[in-house]
Amino acid sequence: MDIGIFSGVASSGGFSSIVADAAASADAGFDTYWLPQIVQQAEAMNIIGAAAQTVPNIRFGTSVVPTYPRHPMVMAEQAQTTSMLTGGRFTLGIGLSHKPVVEGMWGHSFDKPVRHAREYLEALMPLVRGEGVSFAGETLTARGQLTINAPESPVLLAALGPQMLQLAGERCGGTITWMTGAKTLSELTVPTISEAASNAGRETPQVVAGMPIWVTDDVDAARANAATTFLIYGQLPSYRAMLDREGLGGPEDLAIIGDEATCGARLDELAAAGVTQLAASEFASDPEGRARTRAFLASRL
Repeated sequence: MDIGIFSGVASSGGFSSIVADAAASADAGFDTYWLPQIVQQAEAMNIIGAAAQTVPNIRFGTSVVPTYPRHPMVMAEQAQTTSMLTGGRFTLGIGLSHKPVVEGMWGHSFDKPVRHAREYLEALMPLVRGEGVSFAGETLTARGQLTINAPESPVLLAALGPQMLQLAGERCGGTITWMTGAKTLSELTVPTISEAASNAGRETPQVVAGMPIWVTDDVDAARANAATTFLIYGQLPSYRAMLDREGLGGPEDLAIIGDEATCGARLDELAAAGVTQLAASEFASDPEGRARTRAFLASRL
């Protein structure tokens, strides 16, 4: 199981902080530096394209860019431009977002989200492969071809439920999960997406698992922090369903918290479940905790 860094500094630090953290991640040997596309914050692919100019030796990825506000042709243009700027070191992670955002903020209908994802991929995937597309569905139309000289960007679809996992396996290079534990990954995520990919004649899919982690001896304080920091993920229906499958009360129960031995055992569970890469979201609130967590993750490379 590879390990990448799932950055949170895009929301709290400036560009220089992102570059410094990405450079430190590259120097330590981490596989990928993931940036989230947070609503009402800086555009992740722009940041990645700029950061890659001075940060070599690491892949970059988005986790994840919402589909609804970007037409597939625009998404493909952005992705392939970012691939050009990174020298092919870019993975495009996309996802649906959530009904309160899609309908409440953007004014799009969230009706039949799986249909939306299927039609979106019908239009997107040929474009990132450098092919032309001529598609007219119920919700999307896309006709054209890109002329961007860049390596194809792998596309990962954020998928939690069976239908989305099957779609990711059939059409994409894999999936990115969040708030999904080892039991669910082992029993639902990995077998569903792997079977779909096999039936479609595709290669073994990537399964990137985003997980909060804090290596610490003060477990109670870290759990309290996680309960506050990740509160919304215990309320949004899609993530709530993942926590319920694990039999957990909230995100603080899923977060990887404890000393090195405890956290190591949790990483072993993820690897055994079939996760191909851990996207580690380091959420320690103090410099010592952040340094200890980063050192632990580096020791697992």
